[in-house]
Amino acid sequence: MRRKDFLTKYIKGFNYNDSMNFIDVLSEFKNMGGFTAKDFYDSLNIIVNMLRDEECTVFLSFTANMIATGLRKLITKYIKYGLVDVIITTGGSIDHDIAKSTGGKYFEGTFYVDDKLLRKMRIHRLGNIFIPIENYGEKIETFTYRLLEKLIKIKNIWSPSEILYEVGKAIKDPDSFLRMCSLKGIPIFSPGIVDSAFGTSIFFFNETLRLRKNEKQLVLDPLADMRKISKIIYSSKRLGAIILGGGISKHHTIWWSQFKNGLDYSIYVTTSVEWDGSL
Repeated sequence: MRRKDFLTKYIKGFNYNDSMNFIDVLSEFKNMGGFTAKDFYDSLNIIVNMLRDEECTVFLSFTANMIATGLRKLITKYIKYGLVDVIITTGGSIDHDIAKSTGGKYFEGTFYVDDKLLRKMRIHRLGNIFIPIENYGEKIETFTYRLLEKLIKIKNIWSPSEILYEVGKAIKDPDSFLRMCSLKGIPIFSPGIVDSAFGTSIFFFNETLRLRKNEKQLVLDPLADMRKISKIIYSSKRLGAIILGGGISKHHTIWWSQFKNGLDYSIYVTTSVEWDGSL
């Protein structure tokens, strides 16, 4: 290649004026040039094209920390406005949504604190978020037990997505993404559902039934969800995904999309780097 082939577009910079609206501001990112600004603008265009494609099934994949923070409300609004067809997330997302929906308060904290001191004070630390112990596990367990007492009377074999639909129906908090998915009929797939306080509560509930003897126990059937998601994948004309964070939720999304020759539209937002094998 020649030298001039590398120097085809100069960086204009952000050209702001007082008459600009929100869309104008976003459009100016195309002129920012360096680092992630251009990627941000390109991502916006991909999202717009994806949402305009009426034959595209849109997946939203996210990790638990999104629900632990203020993004929970934004994700719920995104679902409410009909911008997503399928949710794939972690067991931790279910935990935080239930905890917050049942009155659990989360607090701004810091990374720089003595964890031994927090343990004595009965405070969980999630990164730089502080969660009083009584606002997490106890609330999730109480909610889950009450729900399972009802569900076990209906049937004993449930797919994770079926249970999450019932969880959403039982929640009254308008900021809950689980509730909104139930209202909108959006399936939630959580391949790591047992890796959570919610999943542990299901296990302890079953242990209680086992000790009573002669009582049927609740059975989670993850293969039923695999059948369900495979039908969605194969019946879709095109696939698109907004993937926030990495790990199991991201992997599950791209894993299933490979059976439809991959995603036609995709946005990855992650702090992970490829060279350590991160997803």
